[in-house]
Amino acid sequence: MAEQKRDYYEVLGINKGADEDEIKKAYKKMARKYHPDLNPDNKEAEEKFKEVNEAYEVLSDANKRARYDQYGHAGVDPNFGAGGGFDGGFDFGDLGDIFGSFFGGGFGGGRRSNPNAPQRGESIRVSMAISFEEAAFGCEKSVTVERMEQCGTCHGSGCAEGTSPEVCPDCHGTGQVQVRRQTPMGVFATTSACQKCGGKGRIIHKPCKTCNGAGVERKRKTIKATIPAGIDNGQTISIRGQGHAGKNGGPAGDLLITITVRPHELFRREGTSVLCEAPITFAQAVLGAELEIPTIDGKVKYTLPEGTQSGTTFRLKGKGIPSINGRGRGDQYVTVYIETPKNLNREQKEALKKFAEAVGDSNYEERRKFFKKFKK
Repeated sequence: MAEQKRDYYEVLGINKGADEDEIKKAYKKMARKYHPDLNPDNKEAEEKFKEVNEAYEVLSDANKRARYDQYGHAGVDPNFGAGGGFDGGFDFGDLGDIFGSFFGGGFGGGRRSNPNAPQRGESIRVSMAISFEEAAFGCEKSVTVERMEQCGTCHGSGCAEGTSPEVCPDCHGTGQVQVRRQTPMGVFATTSACQKCGGKGRIIHKPCKTCNGAGVERKRKTIKATIPAGIDNGQTISIRGQGHAGKNGGPAGDLLITITVRPHELFRREGTSVLCEAPITFAQAVLGAELEIPTIDGKVKYTLPEGTQSGTTFRLKGKGIPSINGRGRGDQYVTVYIETPKNLNREQKEALKKFAEAVGDSNYEERRKFFKKFKK
């Protein structure tokens, strides 16, 4: 017995009425939690990650979500509805024809799309974790996906070599048959999937042995992805034509890769700016110093002026993140703070007391202003 799938809303931890932003936010959170890069050799996390991606693929698509809300997992099962599944092949009776029999065809007249028309393949969504530097400067990564590809034996026809499909004689290739019944209220017309061809509009008498007539086969594919410099956490890149194969000669879907940027020990990012904090000594703050400051390009030297106050921020121009559109780079902002020494010995304490007595209050301008305001 097949394992019962969990409700997709439960998988993402959201309510059924969640909007698009809530779905996207929940997906990012869950994908990050169970991402294989962050959970190495954890089979349970790997399965959870697949489950999260499957739920997002359905709930982020308005059409699939509507079918899922109405019919549950069966509504988005590729094997449901005579093979229509994800490509809109469901048919539960043409309400347009029913209303048309009473109201003169004002509800659509039973128009149906051609089941043998070219159909674009489904896109594949995956997540990828990269480092702070890889996001800043770009990189090349390999991603392995399982996708439906055109059968190499029958080239997508579904037929054994030397044979071809027959246009269904009952529906004449439309995949739909209409039944009209005379009732006391008039002619009652219904449209349903053709029983002879299963709604496909054609009949394969001798199916391909490789794909069993499906025209596609599941394969594992490793694809090289170029991650552009300047990409940010949560952004998605698209690789055209690397998704699931299309049907009836239609184009393949895309591979959509959502990027997760791992946190850095020293740097934070705001847009194209890089932020960091650097500790300095009291003596450096008073006397000035030449500091070595880490950047994403490596260490650079910065001359700290005399009398620098704790909390002062200075800018390193052009040391930030490259713009994703290739137009320049941001800056790095370094905030310095004075680190107070601990565990001084007696000699050090005496020297510090002498220094304090020698300086007095005259050089502490902000301190004098504070107590002056306090007195008022």
